[in-house]
Amino acid sequence: MMRLADDPGVAAFRTEFAAFLDAHLPAEAEARERPRSSAHVPGWARRWQCTLFDHGWLLPGRPPEYGGRHATLPQQLAHLEELADRRIYHSFNPQGLGIVAASLLTFGTEEQKARWAVPILRAEITAALGMSEPEAGSDLASLRTRAVLDGDAFVVDGQKIWTSGAHDADVLLTFVRTDPDAPRHRGISALLIPTGTEGVVRRPFGSIAAEDDLDFNEVFLTGVRVPRENLVGPLNEGWRVANGSLGHERTLLWLSYAERLADLVRDAAGRGDDQEWYATLQMDLQALRLLGHRRLGPDRDPAEVSVLKLLGSEAVQNASLHALEAAGADALPHPARTGPHHHMNNEDFVSSWFERYARSFAGTIAGGTSEIQRNIIAERLLGLPR
Repeated sequence: MMRLADDPGVAAFRTEFAAFLDAHLPAEAEARERPRSSAHVPGWARRWQCTLFDHGWLLPGRPPEYGGRHATLPQQLAHLEELADRRIYHSFNPQGLGIVAASLLTFGTEEQKARWAVPILRAEITAALGMSEPEAGSDLASLRTRAVLDGDAFVVDGQKIWTSGAHDADVLLTFVRTDPDAPRHRGISALLIPTGTEGVVRRPFGSIAAEDDLDFNEVFLTGVRVPRENLVGPLNEGWRVANGSLGHERTLLWLSYAERLADLVRDAAGRGDDQEWYATLQMDLQALRLLGHRRLGPDRDPAEVSVLKLLGSEAVQNASLHALEAAGADALPHPARTGPHHHMNNEDFVSSWFERYARSFAGTIAGGTSEIQRNIIAERLLGLPR
């Protein structure tokens, strides 16, 4: 992997983390049970995530009480690069770790951090994100799920869709409308809803990747009573929580796209005789890494993250399509493996070429669609009118 030169502090940090991995990484025989969804974490993976937390290597940028060691941003990048080099998936509950717990640490009360965030970080419970609805996919401001305050509890009615891992999650960070008379981007609140609460119904369904790929869910909420203490952030300021949630998701997301591009270089470069495609793939990979490292500098515009997300997600999708077309009929059988197995990795990343291409659409949708990223780039970086 290409890296910019490490300063001595980053190099020492990387060496210490590598030694920790050498000493503590689970053996393949221990990790035979595989996750069934993005909120199903097998016992061995729960123990591993807890070990990372206890030693300050789960989220090194956080303080020790939240699984970290006050690492700098370059050190955090080195941490993720080391995981990528070894094909170690950071967490088998990625939304729980990267969005829900991160949002609670930013917007939650001290009680919420202790009751919900820390157990999610230690993989004692898992979490999913209830944002999208049948009539409010990328446009969160159009959500219709209602929450009415009744004494010391909210009563929630509505429906969520595409809720990854909901059927295996213990809690949902759910965005609801609490003031129907307010402008669209106001009057939204964020609630923690335990999935065992009466009135919560979760229905998993297959995806385009495979009929047996049960991660997406419909979630129906009917008269669900949620204690007022489960309100995350101020009442009617859920839009700020939502933007913060997606910001957590996007910050170093580009590194996962770089990893997927590197996988394609490894797994698909020998297919066909298209030197132009291979050169484009390599240039996209190097450009993404250089822009990502540049983003670590001081006084960078936060909107630059949209450039990284747009470039990375679309480069992965375009390269995956080329690999699919080059493989022809051999791309279609399911299940299949198109890359080397590693017991600590997510096996979706080395599945059939069709599945790898189909899954690339998640990158251009999740965390804000490509269309949204283009609007952000146009308005905030290029100064174009709305």
